[in-house]
Amino acid sequence: MITAPNLSELPWLRHGFGTRHSDYPVEITTLRQIHSCVVLHVETERGDRIAEGDGLVTHEPGAVVGVRTADCVPVLLADPVNRVVAAVHAGWRGTATRIVPEALARMTHRFGTRPGDVIAAIGPSIGGCCYEVGPVVARQFGTWVPELEQTEVPAKVNLKSVNSLQLTQAGVRNIWVSQNCTYCSLDFFSFRREPDESGRMISFIGLA
Repeated sequence: MITAPNLSELPWLRHGFGTRHSDYPVEITTLRQIHSCVVLHVETERGDRIAEGDGLVTHEPGAVVGVRTADCVPVLLADPVNRVVAAVHAGWRGTATRIVPEALARMTHRFGTRPGDVIAAIGPSIGGCCYEVGPVVARQFGTWVPELEQTEVPAKVNLKSVNSLQLTQAGVRNIWVSQNCTYCSLDFFSFRREPDESGRMISFIGLA
């Protein structure tokens, strides 16, 4: 299990980014992930795949929310002032439609979260070293990577960097980014490396 140094400083928080070999808390609440920008709030309903979406926000003591990934970007957010947390699954579609800023907006609207207070961690995912996409997909990231805006050829995209930039643009200053590439390392599941046999890692965050 991988933990983020910045989130580990919060004594009331539990979190982790799973590896191929990780064991997980049994009470993690998850969604049926659909590669969207849908972010939901968890109150009393908890369990596995409780609804469709790609982000979960909670402030309930004892609640643990999580997302499954096998190359996509897991992002964990914590507001230490209001004690609100979020887990986000940011694939290329979710990243292109700004799902992480959407999760921040949900935290702000419902709980008064200020982005400048938020502590963010971006977990292991496929890196810019290995993630090549066609020109139609690559152009969707031109807002954040200008050289991709008019590309007519396949290009490599660093989804972790794009999500980090989106967080910075939203006002988040405390951001940790894992340097692990799920495609490069056999410590992680990778859908691109093993599409027929890939499992999933879970990244989770919750209030102790």
